[in-house]
Amino acid sequence: MRISRSRRTASLAVLCTLALAPPALANSSPAEVTHAVGGGVAYLKSQQATNGSWEGFGSEWVLTSLAAAGVPPAGVQRETGATNARTYYRALVGDSATWPGSEAPVTDFETAALVAYAAGIEPARVSPTQNLIAQILSQYRPSDPGAYGSAELFNGTAFALMALADAKTLKGAQRVPPVLLEKSIEVVRRNQHTDGGWNYLVAEGDTNALEAPAEAEFTGATIAALCGAGVPTSDPAIKSALSFLKAEQSAEPAGSGAFESEFGVNTDTTAWVVQGLNACGINPQGGEFTTSRGKTPIDFLISQQLPEGGFQYEAEEAEPNLYSSQDAVRALAGAGFTAAPSKAKGQPLWVYEKKFTPSDATELGLIINTGSSPLQVCSVSFTPTSAKVKLASVLEAAETSATPAGCVSGFTPASGKGAITSIDGSPNPPQASWNVSIDGGAERPATRKTSIGIGDTIYLREA
Repeated sequence: MRISRSRRTASLAVLCTLALAPPALANSSPAEVTHAVGGGVAYLKSQQATNGSWEGFGSEWVLTSLAAAGVPPAGVQRETGATNARTYYRALVGDSATWPGSEAPVTDFETAALVAYAAGIEPARVSPTQNLIAQILSQYRPSDPGAYGSAELFNGTAFALMALADAKTLKGAQRVPPVLLEKSIEVVRRNQHTDGGWNYLVAEGDTNALEAPAEAEFTGATIAALCGAGVPTSDPAIKSALSFLKAEQSAEPAGSGAFESEFGVNTDTTAWVVQGLNACGINPQGGEFTTSRGKTPIDFLISQQLPEGGFQYEAEEAEPNLYSSQDAVRALAGAGFTAAPSKAKGQPLWVYEKKFTPSDATELGLIINTGSSPLQVCSVSFTPTSAKVKLASVLEAAETSATPAGCVSGFTPASGKGAITSIDGSPNPPQASWNVSIDGGAERPATRKTSIGIGDTIYLREA
């Protein structure tokens, strides 16, 4: 989930030169951008295998690039009769026994949620046993509320925020409550470097880390996550990040419109920044990201395209790179790190599991908010005995089979069909003050018999 390790610090003098430069009189036209996207899509299609996949590092991201370009992955197949891209990917990630393997980092599930969403695969209902949203919630860190994954890595939190905010439900809703997203936004703020950017490592609480140079590409990803979660571009964190990105662009001595990277000017770094700008509704061809030579990040990306339609990683390579090509297509198509799915001819817009399969172990996401104690966030594992499940059964399972553990220590009443009157001892004395929201829907009184469906994200709030 990252490309380069660091960047060179831009001098204030160079930044001031950029700020004082006259605005560009021309840049890449819409027709040129459309042509570049079309060529990139053609190249990506040419690289597909007959089983519906693409080979190489990060190849799953191709599906988001196709979606961003308005090409439904469900309609992309190497040849007539071959497996289409969506069918292949759903079969791959839906097999929880083989994918992604043991002790997988949270970024595997975050990537898969963003890719599945773009392909029209409901991320929480990929298969009877695979719920990508619950898998993300299972790596929530109670010791650092709002953070996900490894305690040393920041990328898990940034992409969790992105996936939970952007991989929306079938009805277009954010499936987790704003209070959970806000916890991650707080973590993002605490990890912002003094230069205004971020990198993939945790920096919070470490003066040296906070003062270390940030990275342009990961700053692009982080502002995409913030904007997707509803943070406005007027927010100080985003404004500081944009200043950092301007400095990174001015540090690129050729003034090509690209952004600086330790490993040299390259397509991926610039594409990630453009995707961040796209997600925030900021024009990458606006005056603030136009160099003194009149070049923009879009100009640079188009200059990296080769005659066959693919994009090179850097000019010295002069051969197409699949990872760089999918990055460039998504950026030029105006998208962030995912895109809403579109319907392929003869195919449904969405594919998903519609009900529990008895005896197939599954997981559900659970968030509990007492209003006075820290949020409890977890994935609940259980094996349904029928196609219908009640809230009481989920809470009972959470007492012994939640990850992280301790999500639910107990609840009342212990039997019957009435209202939930306490969870984890709150309130005391018990009273019918708990509401439930399913997949971002309207809150209603929580009862033991509240129906729960496969893949549901359950939010319980003490009113």
